Amino acid sequence: MSRVGSHARLTAGRDAPLGGQAVLEGVMMRGIATWAVAVRKPAFEPEAPDALGEISISRFPIAAGSRRSGWRRLYRLPILRGVVALAGSMAIGMRALAISANAQVPPTPGAEESDDGEDGDVISGGVWFGTVVLSLAFAIGLFFVAPVGLTSLIRHQLGSSWLFWLVEGLLRTAIFLAYLTLLSRIRDLRRVFEYHGAEHKVISCYEAGDELTPGRAARYSRLHPRCGTSFLLVVMIMAIFVFAPVGLPALWILVLTRIVGVPVIAGLSFEVIKWAGRNRARRWVQWVMYPGLQLQKLTTREPDLEQLAVSIAALESVLEVERPGELTADDLLGVEVVA
Repeated sequence: MSRVGSHARLTAGRDAPLGGQAVLEGVMMRGIATWAVAVRKPAFEPEAPDALGEISISRFPIAAGSRRSGWRRLYRLPILRGVVALAGSMAIGMRALAISANAQVPPTPGAEESDDGEDGDVISGGVWFGTVVLSLAFAIGLFFVAPVGLTSLIRHQLGSSWLFWLVEGLLRTAIFLAYLTLLSRIRDLRRVFEYHGAEHKVISCYEAGDELTPGRAARYSRLHPRCGTSFLLVVMIMAIFVFAPVGLPALWILVLTRIVGVPVIAGLSFEVIKWAGRNRARRWVQWVMYPGLQLQKLTTREPDLEQLAVSIAALESVLEVERPGELTADDLLGVEVVA
């Protein structure tokens, strides 16, 4: 399978209201009112276990009710619009993961494909809901509760709230970087990281107005300023400033503020990433976002042409029913998502 090396450095100069996510052997793409997931199904041939199967595409509308009437005002409010958009993106992302996971399981003889494009109930919705809850609890515990708890063990030695705030922030960022480094070394995740790179390349190719073909998309960088990896780094840094005014109250209050403050930090970080995407051509913005872009080298890999074809199939499915570049400002309220 042909891959493109380090010379793939083309980047787009504009920001399109598109986002996406790598899934199991596939990519999810979402636009304003539509999202689609394209998955490369296994061939299920015993004599050729590594053979590539067909690309399965499922497309769904994004509920429009949240963008109507009084709810529209919420999408005009900074921070809050980010929390709403991220929650919606997480829900879509988990559903896309379920579809991709079910696609990797051999079909049950006599089973029929369901109306929403998913093959049966191999992995139930309840399992995925439980996965979301556990994942959120794990993330909050690891990146917010653990740092403040560990720093509290030496709070008396630090002697000031300023040092406490600084040590906690550095520890949180160090845990995050160590976690990403560990994930990057897991061989079973390599394919997912390759599809992550394919998603970025195809979005950049579209943003540049280039032809959507695997060969053209391969020429673009696998690093994107609106990536979720960059977003999470901004979250780690933003948390340092948000928690600074809290001072040094009792430990239970410190823990509670770290949990309650997560939506605020996520909303603020969303605004930063969205703004950076719109202003990516400015040199000083590029320098500010540089650490996040470099961090994406841990969570993306160079994809092959077949993986780029899957990513293009997902995006083209969205573009069949909407044109992000032709939408008005009102259409875009609250729907900007990270790539």
